Amino acid sequence: MADRKAYDRAAAMMNGTPDVSSAFLPADLSSDEYTVLPGFCDVHVHFREPGFCYKETIRTGSLSAAAGGVTEVCTMPNLYPVPDSTAHLEEELRPIRETACIGVHPYGALTVGEQGKVPADLAGMAPDVIAFSDDGKGVQDEEMMRRLMTECARLGKVLAAHCEDNSLLHGGYVHKGRYAAAHGHRGICSESEWKPIERDLRLAAETGCAYHVCHISCKESVDLIRRAKAAGVNVTCETGPHYLILSDRDLLEDGRFKMNPPLRDESDREALLEGLSDGTIDMIATDHAPHSAEEKARGLAGSAFGVVGLETSFPALYTHLVRTGLMTLDRLTELMAVNPRRRFGIPFDGSFSVWDLNRSFRVDPAGFITMGRATPFEGMTFFGVNRLTVYRGQAVYRNQTKG
Repeated sequence: MADRKAYDRAAAMMNGTPDVSSAFLPADLSSDEYTVLPGFCDVHVHFREPGFCYKETIRTGSLSAAAGGVTEVCTMPNLYPVPDSTAHLEEELRPIRETACIGVHPYGALTVGEQGKVPADLAGMAPDVIAFSDDGKGVQDEEMMRRLMTECARLGKVLAAHCEDNSLLHGGYVHKGRYAAAHGHRGICSESEWKPIERDLRLAAETGCAYHVCHISCKESVDLIRRAKAAGVNVTCETGPHYLILSDRDLLEDGRFKMNPPLRDESDREALLEGLSDGTIDMIATDHAPHSAEEKARGLAGSAFGVVGLETSFPALYTHLVRTGLMTLDRLTELMAVNPRRRFGIPFDGSFSVWDLNRSFRVDPAGFITMGRATPFEGMTFFGVNRLTVYRGQAVYRNQTKG
């Protein structure tokens, strides 16, 4: 029988349904060399449909997630049309209903067109969205953010914030650090991230809003959130695998290293790891953001922001955090499966994946299921090969590769 201890402990933490893995575990995957884990939940992905299907679709994105053992995702609203009304939201809900192979939960936009000027129809969309966000753009106006937080609190919905002060960007596209200075690149300062977080934490305390900070990347953000939690603010946050494994010292002149926020200083990476250790950081999400090959082939300056990550997230983290002794497998499971569901109210339905944790592989984007190919992990070797993903009793991914 495959090892199911981590699955059982996670299911108990989530008050999940009875363990169903035995009923669906094929005989060829029942030996002790395999480990059963609960389906992961990624609260920050971009599936690009509607509007940008040349980058990704609901179908390809959900298949990519299944390959990574992810059985629930929350999709961001920077789409066309932006889901800022019930009519526009339906343009996303339709392909979700028709083509998704896993649980796909859309965000509603906070403002019309994600322009930060007029509140979206939050009340109308509330029954059909997981939370609200203007991801990809920060809400610049304080009074508008106060108004949005007040409404989210009234509706009982999480507000997930992309924290970025546009006045501090100055055309930057990599971290404002030694690499940028040495190679003549325009830098993005850490203050452009932590300054809006500082403002929002004050507003969250004032309004009682359930506030979630997307993709934190710098040490100041960790410290601000740590202090806010100690003061009783209703705040959670996420960071991404690439911020935990890489820093700007790993940068190359290649678009696959360009994401927003950027890879920061090594001291920031260390602060993020400390934030995971002490519970300041609640969950890990990929910010899976596929683009076309052409859009990522223009170097650091000209390429689009965003990298893919659904198919590599668990192996990358297992290799660099668990195998190195920085955290236990149970803790990683909590960060990837338990805490995201708790914060966003996503029930656990017994979905699971089966992993060969002793087998390694070299990251080759050519073999990805996602339509995106840009990953900073290309060429790296990770441990952990997913053999099977089951969602609500149905096998949605099966890897029968031998060796």
